[in-house]
Amino acid sequence: MAGFELHLRAERGLAARSVTAYVGDAASLLDHVHRRGCQQVADIGLADLRSWLALHSTRGRARTTIARRASGARAFTAWALDQGLASHDAGAALARPKPHRTLPQVLRVDQAGQLMEQMATAAVDGDPIALRDAAILEVLYATGIRVGELVGLDIDDLDDSRRALRVFGKGAKERTVPYGLPAERALHGWLLNGRRRLAGKGSGPAVFLGARGRRIDPRAVRTLVHEQLSGIEGAPDLGPHGLRHTAATHLLEGGADLRSVQELLGHATLATTQIYTHVSVERLKRAYDQAHPRA
Repeated sequence: MAGFELHLRAERGLAARSVTAYVGDAASLLDHVHRRGCQQVADIGLADLRSWLALHSTRGRARTTIARRASGARAFTAWALDQGLASHDAGAALARPKPHRTLPQVLRVDQAGQLMEQMATAAVDGDPIALRDAAILEVLYATGIRVGELVGLDIDDLDDSRRALRVFGKGAKERTVPYGLPAERALHGWLLNGRRRLAGKGSGPAVFLGARGRRIDPRAVRTLVHEQLSGIEGAPDLGPHGLRHTAATHLLEGGADLRSVQELLGHATLATTQIYTHVSVERLKRAYDQAHPRA
């Protein structure tokens, strides 16, 4: 299993969370096929893979989870063939389950504005944690970057002259993402008046630090978003990814073209970005139903 993990990290360049998920999928698959009588990787057949996926389906796993596990199985069987552990790639014939896509919840523009005002008010007294939290939420909403990309930011990734971030996304792909004046002000407030008060020997070049001076953990960012949104009346309970959805939706509603939003979000395909057009249409329908006398 160590060889498969190294392959995922070094050759495929997958993010740490994806590597962990794929290795877990492979371990689960091997346990399942062993119970079915397979003594070695070479014995795994298409029926074994289908049986494994069917087991997860009967346990009520979400379609997105089943699709992810199918991808993990295909990655493992392809690697096994390449390593000479199998004479055929059983996963190559495995159908790709289509995950059922639900429209993501997003904030209204006024709710996003209330959230940022709430953060700015809390940071007025100069408390370093409040300054950091305000900068985090401004950056998440301004750029739509993933929480893993946010916590991975280093000082050298900030380009003040262009108001842009250098981000390393999925598959270690680099992209440049712009941000606006409010995010710039929040970042400056944190870097000039907050970060130095939390920084210590273990801080390194990290932009955002935890209370103990080390690079902030994604879980702390998720907790922050949930807690702050709880103070916004009528706002859905979202995490950092909800702010990513919100940023994309507001960009499209403001007139941005789909290709530009795809580039900003770092989506590999335009099809992934297109879900936000559906979000905008649904919001338009709700507004129509509420406001039009003949709805």
